[in-house]
Amino acid sequence: MKTSDFFFDLPENLIAQYPSKERGQSRLMTLGRETGVRTHTKIDQLHEILCGRQFLNPSGKKPLLVFNDTKVRKARLKGKALETNALAEFLLLDKNENNEWKTIVQRAKRRKPGSRYIFYDSNGAEIIRAQITKAQDEFRYLKFEKDIDDDFLDRYGHIPLPSYIKRDDIESDAQRYQTVYAKQTGSAASPTAGLHFTQEILGNLSSAGIESAFVTLHVGLGTFFPVRSENIEDHNMHEEKFIITDDNAAILENAIKEKIKIIAVGTTSLRSLESAVTDNGFKRGWQNTSIFIYPGYKFKAVDALFTNFHTPHSTLLMLVSAFAGKDLILESYAEAVREEYRFFSYGDAMLIY
Repeated sequence: MKTSDFFFDLPENLIAQYPSKERGQSRLMTLGRETGVRTHTKIDQLHEILCGRQFLNPSGKKPLLVFNDTKVRKARLKGKALETNALAEFLLLDKNENNEWKTIVQRAKRRKPGSRYIFYDSNGAEIIRAQITKAQDEFRYLKFEKDIDDDFLDRYGHIPLPSYIKRDDIESDAQRYQTVYAKQTGSAASPTAGLHFTQEILGNLSSAGIESAFVTLHVGLGTFFPVRSENIEDHNMHEEKFIITDDNAAILENAIKEKIKIIAVGTTSLRSLESAVTDNGFKRGWQNTSIFIYPGYKFKAVDALFTNFHTPHSTLLMLVSAFAGKDLILESYAEAVREEYRFFSYGDAMLIY
């Protein structure tokens, strides 16, 4: 398959630059994989939709929703080069055992090892080394004079909005680019399907008898890096860390035993489940995944997917195409364009079952 097979025309005005005025008021397209039937509704009707016959198990039990409870850190830091006073913006991805931060930096080729920078509270840092992957992705490892933590980032950092949001982050993004159930800090991007859920919507789901489970996958840039290879099979995903606890694994294993339908909220939840599932249940504890799901993949754990609308040529579009079929997904996206749905991280949502 070619990367060019996963293209669709999207008017720029449909790329959401801000979230909906109120969380939980976005639109929702539902798509039946077997029937091709699409409906148009609102997120706050989800509890009613999931009580429908198509989501029940043979004995009438309702589905299980699986959320990613990772928390986005304010991982964008602006520093000033000591030699030139030029500003440089770093995106901090993760910290290794030597307290070196793996980063992405603008104009990376100019940022040589040995270059030094000063950050907000006069904390200096030096680029220790450079890394260039086989896919020609460039990273820089940054060592701070004084070790920094999430308190430092909360004070001085910025929310890492995706590049297709053509504005600086504002105060409200710190809340709206975070799910209401976020717990475990570590993500460089939000698990955006979860941004639609309010405490009221979660309460309605619970009251309707729809249970929840959680995974934690710290979203890295691998999910969003472009596919540069002509053949999608040649693309290599970056590794991401995730955990499934004993309690949540038990809930998932019971769902499979009872033939309860498992609905992944977001592609990160889906990738976690598909990476951890085995013939005997789910692997527990911290794990790494670089799973790349594209058409031809056979799903083992997930029965339905709640997700946003994804960018052309992206691994996420390939994933939903694997789940529902490429032609059906592209037909549905064309309808979403005609109906003027809002696309990408701050956009509307889709439930594929």
